Amino acid sequence: MKRSSFVRMLLVTAALLAVIGAGFAQMSEVADPIPYPEGVQLGDVPVVLFNLDEMLRYGALDSYNEPEWVTALVEAGELPPVEERLPENPQIILESGMSDGIGVYGGVWRDYAGVATEGWNLCARQTQGWFGINYIYGEALLKSGPTFLRKDALEPLPNLATDWEWSEDGYELTMNILRGAKWSDGHPFGVHDIMFTWEHIILDDNVNSWTNRSSWQIGGEDITLEAVDDDTILWTFPAPRPVQRLFDMDFLQFNVCAEHVYAPMHPAFNEESDYDTFTTFQGQADLPVASMGPWVATDYQIDEFMVMRRNPYYWKVDSAGNQLPYLDEVTFEKGDGGVGRTLGTLAGSIDHTNLENPSTYVEAITRSQDDDAHFRIEWSAGETLPFSLLFNLSSTLGVQDEREQALRELFRDQRFRRAVQHAVDGDGIGQAIVRGPFTRAFAGGLTPGSAYFDIDSVVYYPYSPDSSKALLAEIGLEDSDGDGILNWTDGPVAGENVVIVVGANSDQAAAMQMGEALVLLLQEVGIQVNFRPQESTVTNSNWTTGNWEAHIARMTSGEFTVPFTRCSDLGPVTDLTPNWHRADAGSRELLEFEPELIEIINEFCLEPDLDARKALMSRYNQIFTENAYNVGGIISRFGLALAKRFKNIPVGTPPNYYQWTWGNVIPEAVWVSPDEQIDQIFPGTVPVYDMMDDM
Repeated sequence: MKRSSFVRMLLVTAALLAVIGAGFAQMSEVADPIPYPEGVQLGDVPVVLFNLDEMLRYGALDSYNEPEWVTALVEAGELPPVEERLPENPQIILESGMSDGIGVYGGVWRDYAGVATEGWNLCARQTQGWFGINYIYGEALLKSGPTFLRKDALEPLPNLATDWEWSEDGYELTMNILRGAKWSDGHPFGVHDIMFTWEHIILDDNVNSWTNRSSWQIGGEDITLEAVDDDTILWTFPAPRPVQRLFDMDFLQFNVCAEHVYAPMHPAFNEESDYDTFTTFQGQADLPVASMGPWVATDYQIDEFMVMRRNPYYWKVDSAGNQLPYLDEVTFEKGDGGVGRTLGTLAGSIDHTNLENPSTYVEAITRSQDDDAHFRIEWSAGETLPFSLLFNLSSTLGVQDEREQALRELFRDQRFRRAVQHAVDGDGIGQAIVRGPFTRAFAGGLTPGSAYFDIDSVVYYPYSPDSSKALLAEIGLEDSDGDGILNWTDGPVAGENVVIVVGANSDQAAAMQMGEALVLLLQEVGIQVNFRPQESTVTNSNWTTGNWEAHIARMTSGEFTVPFTRCSDLGPVTDLTPNWHRADAGSRELLEFEPELIEIINEFCLEPDLDARKALMSRYNQIFTENAYNVGGIISRFGLALAKRFKNIPVGTPPNYYQWTWGNVIPEAVWVSPDEQIDQIFPGTVPVYDMMDDM
């Protein structure tokens, strides 16, 4: 939708709903909370569930197979035989857990990435472009994406760690690691890579990793990790059986870094290097890079097109002994924003899109019903796609002048956040983006699609501009110069207009549209919003430095839908979480309600009983929404569009739950019938590394 059309629709909707707000204001100067309404249910494809031993196991098979063209490379002396490339105990994906059975080789998955590739050092928080690229590239100890398929336990699946066992008292966890696996460049993988990641990435405060020491603590006490031998590691916890911590051993939180690649550039091993050099030494086009993933990027036309070819050393097979993946190639068209992926899917040039930008929903549904549409759509049953307005609640991190200090004090005032919540017309924004039951107002906190969501726990502040104005006046803000914008009336910035810079990731269309709406809605109550779209790489940097004021965020990292798997992200229990209230050099001035949140979160993280966890989350959500910890905007639901030719997509796959689509579909097991396969860009090739990188 064009901006002018969106703004006109928003104004009409806001005018209609203003009557409601006026009604609230007449009942009370500041409107009381009202019951949060139930949402409308859409499609629901039941997930087919499995026990873990029906999905996978580890072990040796009598023989192994590979594509004929790979065998030709072996015969030409360019690769070792397949049995030498595989580990001693490869992961075996079982036919009993497949939706379409043992596959065939060949074919390509064509995808799209709407974020720039920053570089290839995922370990130092560089992004490879998201949209699946990062997930294909990085591998972790465990894999949580397919957890939605399990009926035997709420635990992630084994991955680089093959199995684990708790000590009798529950304080120790012994993990066995793949034996004899290799990185895509042929170098041995092992415990040494895991310990390098732990000691020199996660625990090194100078590396901007996805987690740090505070992320690996319980009640302020350290979790420790040590190598037992070449195939075994030992975790020691300060509390018994913290099963939730298994989810912290997944993508990003414990992406395993190749010691042979990163140690030579790490300042701890190379006195001529520094941490900036370490972060950036793997440039966008420095390909191929060593990976444990099923495909490896081999060609990248910067900001245009990326080709990923099968990893000949990939460590998974099917139960017939076929080395995975089945697909030979994955490509990513590069563009600006997620809408491009959806438009490409509608046009037939892209094979997958997450329907996460509601403005495209109607068009996607209409196109999917055409006879020549190459894709199908499945809708998630619950509302798990929220957009919220975050304020930077740190009292010091990133503060550079008196104006920024005054803003932080304002943001930390519950009356201000509530005033903004009253000013946000979530229903109006949602209907302006897309007509129908796809979007509605959101109160913040847990998503309605979460198993932990209790609708009675929601403190829902209704749209009421008059209530907003009353609260802002109570704070002491007034339009002292008559220009329609409120001013501070005391302190070092007295007389200045209240102006807030609000950011949003440019690849998130709904966040962008919400930003345009907030400019008008907050202007109505006297707050000037300077809206600034930005790249997600900028957002990531801003979280770290604290150099931001407010941000419209798509809250889909998991903590508000599957909180047990992301419980350390629910509040200020680590230095890095939550993004809107990070610690400043280990120091943080808590808001009045945050100590209780911390107490709830810490108890929740260690609580084994589901009913008890639900009760804790109900109290958490009440505190969160009552204090407008985030300002809720809109809530929607995901749809998943995938090429009809893809086989072995698990039934009921969500586009986002424990992970995003690429982490959920078990992509290495996806296959395409020969008569439906699409021509590859670089057929018959594998990643080729410089001689200096060879063993």
